[in-house]
Amino acid sequence: MKTNKLAIMAVLLFAMMFSAKVKAQTNAQILYDFGSDRKYVTLTLEMFKQDNWGSTYFFVDHDFNYDKMVEGSKNVAQGGTYTEISRALNFWKNSSMKNWSLHVEYNGGITKNYPINNAWLFGVEYFMHDKSFKNVLTLEALYKTIRETDSNVPMQFTAVWTCNDIFGVKGLKFDGFADFWWETHFVADDNAKSRDAHTVFITEPQLWYNVGQHIGCDNLSIGGEVELSNNFGSTDGFKCRPCLGVKWDF
Repeated sequence: MKTNKLAIMAVLLFAMMFSAKVKAQTNAQILYDFGSDRKYVTLTLEMFKQDNWGSTYFFVDHDFNYDKMVEGSKNVAQGGTYTEISRALNFWKNSSMKNWSLHVEYNGGITKNYPINNAWLFGVEYFMHDKSFKNVLTLEALYKTIRETDSNVPMQFTAVWTCNDIFGVKGLKFDGFADFWWETHFVADDNAKSRDAHTVFITEPQLWYNVGQHIGCDNLSIGGEVELSNNFGSTDGFKCRPCLGVKWDF
C-alpha cells in the first residue's frame, strides 16, 4: 500500500509540473472499478492542449492490479499501463474546412502477463460545437494498423464528447468516448470457453460534479464512469463495469 501511495504521489506531482509548463487542460482521475472481474484502482492522467496548428491529446492509465495478475501476491505495484496519444493537424482554421482536421494517433501498453500490441491510427476528424462551446462533439474515421494482428477491415470509428453544466446545473459535466474497430483476437467467457472475435466496441461515459466550487477549490470533482464493452481485451461478449472516484483539474 505504501508503494502505491508513493507512486500515485509521484505521478500527480509530475502532472502538476507538466500542466504548469504548457498551460494545458490537464487532470488526474483516481477511480475504483466495481466490475466483477476488476475490483481495483486505476489512476488516469489526461491532457488536452490546443495551438495554432491543431491540438494534442493524451491519457495514461495505471492499473494497480498486480494481485489480480499473480496469484497469491499483494497489490504493491502497477499491474498494467496503457497510453494513447494523438495529434490533430489543422492549418486551415480560417477556411470553410475549419472543422476538419487530420488525425494521427498511437496506442499501446503492457500488463504483468502480456503486452498490448502497438497500434497506429491515421485519418480525419470533424469537430462540432454549440455557440457557447459548452457542448462539443468530435467524430473520427481512422485507418488502424495493429502490430501482429489481423482485421477484416483496418478501420476505427470514434466519437468524443463533452457537455458542461448539463440540466442547467453549474459544474455538472458529462463527457466520454466511444470506439468501434475491427480486430481478430482471442476472447474467453466466464467458463473459459474461447473463440476468435472480429470486432471490438467500448465506450466510457463519465459524469463529474465540481464539488470544489462550494469550498473554494474549483479543481476538485467527484463522480465516475461506466465502461460498456463488447469483445474488449480478452473478454468474450458484453461487459458493464461501473467506477467511482475523484478528479483533480490542474
